[in-house]
Amino acid sequence: MSAANIAWVASAPASRAVLEMAEKLAPTATTLLITGESGTGKDQLARWIHEHGPRREAPFLKIDCASLPSELVESELFGHERGAFTGAVARKPGRLEMAEGGTIVLDEVAALSPAMQAKLLRVLEERTFERLGGTETLRMDARLMALTNTDLTAAVASGRFREDLFFRLNVLAISVPPLRERPADIAPLAKHFLSRLGPVHGRPDAALDPAALVLLESYAWPGNARELKNAIEHALVFAKDKDSVLRAENFQEIVRAVKKGPGAAGALRSLEDIEREAIQATLVATRFKIGRAAEILGISRKTLLEKRKKYGLL
Repeated sequence: MSAANIAWVASAPASRAVLEMAEKLAPTATTLLITGESGTGKDQLARWIHEHGPRREAPFLKIDCASLPSELVESELFGHERGAFTGAVARKPGRLEMAEGGTIVLDEVAALSPAMQAKLLRVLEERTFERLGGTETLRMDARLMALTNTDLTAAVASGRFREDLFFRLNVLAISVPPLRERPADIAPLAKHFLSRLGPVHGRPDAALDPAALVLLESYAWPGNARELKNAIEHALVFAKDKDSVLRAENFQEIVRAVKKGPGAAGALRSLEDIEREAIQATLVATRFKIGRAAEILGISRKTLLEKRKKYGLL
């Protein structure tokens, strides 16, 4: 995968700051810690940094520390010799070995067991390791990136994460802000996801109407960019087969009924409020061309005129 295929949408100031930091860190080989809520795009950012650095031609390998049992994480990371444990019928190289010259990503590093934390610390300090059941000392020649949605400072304070490992991982760090703190990214992200998912669902020319964009920008997105991507895919699946325009009604009820508020999940609002905003945005976008606005909103010209009068949109 080339750097051109790895996008980092950065319209909001907070996202541009992340991108500027990533550009500075991409050429380095230093261990990197990327933090942020689930779904904010930590994986994407790690891949962007890899693809824009000098290791782009070497492997990019990832281990999900949260979904694998600790013994499998150890085997995946270090590899094993034949007979190292039941089922080890042949030697298997680990990711540290396979990623020579490239990048290894430890996703949800906070999920590592205390024993694995100690072994990872040794690798970071000495840049060496052994396969499970082996005696040969191998040298690590890969950049390590650790990702987590856990507050590692709190985890250290509670004794769930080693303080010395935290300091080793935290040499260079990037915090990815949640989508609710970068609302200017919502529309361009939605269009980006649509451009990628449209062809997958047989709609390469799919577009979002103005009312749908207003709707998306009014939602708090507690699941961040991942939730937005899923919402776009849902709309593609449930929109009318012959309709190349995604409308507000094609999105899930939770997106249509919830508006951003001071809390993470937002505050409830009425469907009338949503309808009024959608109509207003469409009228502005079409320069108050009633016929065109009615077509985009999927209602008759007469209905639009009645609703325009009802909501005082004169």
